[in-house]
Amino acid sequence: MTGNSYILPLLPLRDIVIFPNMVVPLFVGREKSIHALDEAMSKDRLIMMATQREARIDNPSPSDIYEVGTVCSIIQIMNMPDGTRKVLVEGKKRAKILNYLPGYSHFQVLVEEMRDEEGDRVEMEALSRNIRRSFERFVKLSKKLPSELLNTVANIRDYAVLADTIAGHLPLKVEEKQQILETPSVKERLEKIYSLIEGEVEILEVERKIRNRVKRQMEKTQREFYLNEQMRAIKKELGQADDEKSDLDELEEKIRKKGMSREAEEKALKELKRLKMMSPMSAEATVSRTYIDWLISIPWKEKTEDKIDIDEAQRVLDEDHYGLEKAKERILEYLAVRKLVNKLKGPILCFVGPPGVGKTSLAKSIARALGRKFVRISLGGVRDEAEIRGHRRTYIGALPGKIIQSMRRAGTINPVFLLDEVDKMSVDFRGDPSAALLEVLDPEQNHTFNDHYLDVDYDLSNVMFITTANTLHSIPPPLRDRMEIIRIPGYTEEEKFHIARNHLIPKQLKEHGLSPEEVVFTSSAIMKVIRNYTREAGVRNLEREIASILRKVAKEVASGKAKKPVRVTSARVRKYLGRERYRHGEKEDRGLVGIATGLAWTEFGGELLLVEVAIMPGKGKLIVTGKLGDVMQESAQAALSYVRSRSSDLGVEPDFYQKYDIHIHVPEGAIPKDGPSAGITMAVALASALTKIPVRNDIAMTGEITLRGRVLPIGGLKEKLIAAHRAGIKTVLIPEENYRDLEDVPQRVRKALEIKRVSHMDEVLKETLGIERKVEEEKLPVPVPRKEEKKRDGDVIKH
Repeated sequence: MTGNSYILPLLPLRDIVIFPNMVVPLFVGREKSIHALDEAMSKDRLIMMATQREARIDNPSPSDIYEVGTVCSIIQIMNMPDGTRKVLVEGKKRAKILNYLPGYSHFQVLVEEMRDEEGDRVEMEALSRNIRRSFERFVKLSKKLPSELLNTVANIRDYAVLADTIAGHLPLKVEEKQQILETPSVKERLEKIYSLIEGEVEILEVERKIRNRVKRQMEKTQREFYLNEQMRAIKKELGQADDEKSDLDELEEKIRKKGMSREAEEKALKELKRLKMMSPMSAEATVSRTYIDWLISIPWKEKTEDKIDIDEAQRVLDEDHYGLEKAKERILEYLAVRKLVNKLKGPILCFVGPPGVGKTSLAKSIARALGRKFVRISLGGVRDEAEIRGHRRTYIGALPGKIIQSMRRAGTINPVFLLDEVDKMSVDFRGDPSAALLEVLDPEQNHTFNDHYLDVDYDLSNVMFITTANTLHSIPPPLRDRMEIIRIPGYTEEEKFHIARNHLIPKQLKEHGLSPEEVVFTSSAIMKVIRNYTREAGVRNLEREIASILRKVAKEVASGKAKKPVRVTSARVRKYLGRERYRHGEKEDRGLVGIATGLAWTEFGGELLLVEVAIMPGKGKLIVTGKLGDVMQESAQAALSYVRSRSSDLGVEPDFYQKYDIHIHVPEGAIPKDGPSAGITMAVALASALTKIPVRNDIAMTGEITLRGRVLPIGGLKEKLIAAHRAGIKTVLIPEENYRDLEDVPQRVRKALEIKRVSHMDEVLKETLGIERKVEEEKLPVPVPRKEEKKRDGDVIKH
């Protein structure tokens, strides 16, 4: 039976047959195939897919392609870095190619839909039951298909869909699958699949019988006994028995000289006694020997002497890093106390900040300043508790966890130990690695750290643990409680300038084989790279851009085209790096109606957050877009309710919410956003759109709004003010209660910004829109307001 005809682009497939109702990912690299995908995407996303007769042919002709294929729908398409496309398609209908149409850069074909031919319902029901039973046996024997597939197959009631689903999962040849695809009769299709499944099941059962027979033939105990007796006889004849004993005696001497704890030494000697009684070639002997080697190889008494010269430590830290005063001060405090007290437990610090601000490199500098060994393990993606505490020796191939492995690598009991990306750990059925770290990072417990493999207490109290994280909220509270949090915020432009000039440029000059005499960066060039070619809290991309410039300079120097010294000016920066990628700052060029500038915190630092409001004739519908979370959507509702309650003071119609639809949008819609701190920004944008008064373009704001118009405190003030400074904002409105947080803001930022404190929304409207109104007591049934709830003028903080 035939159906509708279509004209569709054709994509030839290699080594795969797609059935209807089958979702398949494909990698497409041939030019014709890419053109076919583009043609399909430009229309209704439908594409014909048919298999090549020979997979090795790169440029097939119509005769090289089977006539029957599947009309597919493109679900998703992605461009890969190497120019290929990754596409996810779903099979829809069988179809037959009637004709190839000329004049296209790809195969364009006329296809005709093939309809399924129904058979006797009773026979097909019987066939389907047999197929389900055989397929269940096949899945259990092969162990390559997920067991969930059986539930899917059991719930399929359509015989055609059942046949196609099972055919797609069977390990058949392309020719066999193509035969099934070309069979229009559902009954015949089921019969072919049943025959093929039975054949596969028979092969799998024979394989299982062979494995069991071989296993029985190799009886482990008899084989080991026979081989061990032979080895003993051979060694006795060759006179090598004494060598084995001397090796074990040497091992015992190492154990006694190592300086282990009493518990560890007793355990090692007990294991050595067992080892002496075993055959050297047995598997148990290898396990015991490996265990003893681990106990001997980790440090028990070895340690490095700390450099207690505080001035020298300060010099090393300043030499390696610009800024980061709090972290440096904490290290110097530790050294000062260490100088006065002989025994001091190592501090456990957690550096929290956006990527690229120098958390990992600061840990290396601390090790250099203290004169200690440095070891690092990355916890990103770790989801198994055994990664931290090791596996028990009952498992084949068991090893100690990363903590003990790193201590062996350090070779001393007091290294600087960096646990990188502590916020990126995951939890699954294998345990919670963050819970395993609770003992490691607790100064009251880590002197008796117990690794599952070693099964003896190990002293970690002399180790200086440093952890790094981008965010704190993903670290479990019990783990967070054990660490001293040191926040490392994003850098200001001035700090980036000094870091680039004093650290990044000399480093990259050395890596590119250039000297400071050959290449000179002007101050304006460095600032241009910072402002127009990077937008980040750290300096990682800045270093990449500097490296890109120096590669091009190195090319000019190597070819003899450049005159030394090469002066990299702001004009040359554009020549080397191309057009500018970012504007310096994101503020609007002029005040606009319905657009207000807020401030947001991200794990990469602070960002400007524009809020746009459009008013349209309608029925009072509130539309909120921009991928906003629940809290942010509730802030929009609160802002609208506040504006409605103040409609008479704002000079807008009291029933505006019944006549107009209000659309609140936060640009960059692909990025998820949430939190209450954009409340006052939304209220200002709403008031501006309704009153037609433009919002000042040089003012930014942050704060949570209540229904009564109070402005509540927010978090991340430091990062937000740095972002405002970076974007060229002149005035920032902050909640009254956040005033104490200004101590953490760099002085350069405070001097550059006019920071105003606000406690009520009416003060915000006065600053942004010029709307003045006396703040009255709320008429809600609330208790007598406290003193701090009374009206306070928005002070201007001048530093």
